[in-house]
Amino acid sequence: MKVKICGVTTPADARLAVDLGADFIGLNFYRPSPRWIDVDEAAHIRRCVGDRALTVGIFVDPTREELETIDRKVGLDYVQFSGDEDPELVAEFSDRAIRVRRVGGAADPAAIPDEEGLTIWDDCWAILIDRAHERLYGGSGESWDYAAAAALVRTPGGDREPRRLFIAGGVRPGNVAEVAAAVPGAYAVDTCSGVESAPGRKDRGKLERLFANLRAGAAR
Repeated sequence: MKVKICGVTTPADARLAVDLGADFIGLNFYRPSPRWIDVDEAAHIRRCVGDRALTVGIFVDPTREELETIDRKVGLDYVQFSGDEDPELVAEFSDRAIRVRRVGGAADPAAIPDEEGLTIWDDCWAILIDRAHERLYGGSGESWDYAAAAALVRTPGGDREPRRLFIAGGVRPGNVAEVAAAVPGAYAVDTCSGVESAPGRKDRGKLERLFANLRAGAAR
């Protein structure tokens, strides 16, 4: 299972995460977030990461101009749509779009909405399932019934490759192995506040325990 460390704000944190095994580094471009990062610093982090990990730009209802400008200046690998973006905009980035869907405290895959005329899997590279929150677009640190998302990994009829599913919301060192086991076949776990000492500041000890516990769980 791959790991996405989200809300990275400094080159040092990016290097640490990658050194420990992160596959994806999330860079947040939503200004109200305490983990917001400006374009120049994001580009610096992108250069520091190089080809050792993939960078994901986190957006919430951006304008097309804003998204395209940041994408070009930073050189993002993937674009995460965390708001209520127009499906047409998402479709323009379909081969590298990560679409966020949120569920309540008791997750029910059937309650995850589809766009009119489309399934949530159309026109995107992956889906990220997170816990719904009345104010926040991610980073709440609240857990949910992860096992309820297991059915989303499987494709109808089972005749295609498993869907790329990122599991987020309350993922932390103490439960990461259980989260992975609850959703077999999930593509990645995504964590933000679960490995922080403060918003936007990653904690070395928590990161080390996260990767160690995930690997230990996979070895069982």
